[in-house]
Amino acid sequence: MHVSPSTRTPQQALAALLARYTPERLLLVGSRKPPAIDAFIQAHPSCHFVHADAGALPSEVTAQRFDLALIIDCLEHLPKRTGLELLGGIRNLNASRMAVLVDLQACEWQETDFFSLALQASECFQRDEQILSLFTYDLLDYKQVPDWLNAKFWANPENFGKYWW
Repeated sequence: MHVSPSTRTPQQALAALLARYTPERLLLVGSRKPPAIDAFIQAHPSCHFVHADAGALPSEVTAQRFDLALIIDCLEHLPKRTGLELLGGIRNLNASRMAVLVDLQACEWQETDFFSLALQASECFQRDEQILSLFTYDLLDYKQVPDWLNAKFWANPENFGKYWW
């Protein structure tokens, strides 16, 4: 599944994500802090911001929950297994929303690796020969409620939503 190059820059896409979700608790995992995050922190001084270097998260970070986790310039510097564990751990334990900005040509990852972690291909950005891909995950959008999950398809529709067993 190929996403056509975006007309926005990666910084504009990150700024749009931050503006859309306006996180009160923000996690950045990567080697450097992009200007879009600096601008967001200046505009929202009450935002609790945590920056962790690429790699396994420190224990004081893994014990916290964040509104949004950004993984930028990170997976290119890690073995794939470590990256999988990092993304899976953040998705399962630390954040309901996650965005990953990655150069697929600079690492051993494929688009399908992100799909297997329930991330969606959102945008790609091209500058000269470099292509950056943005993958996102939102727990609220992860899975749509199936059309069969309603009283019409229950054996006893009058009991739908009344009993939990």
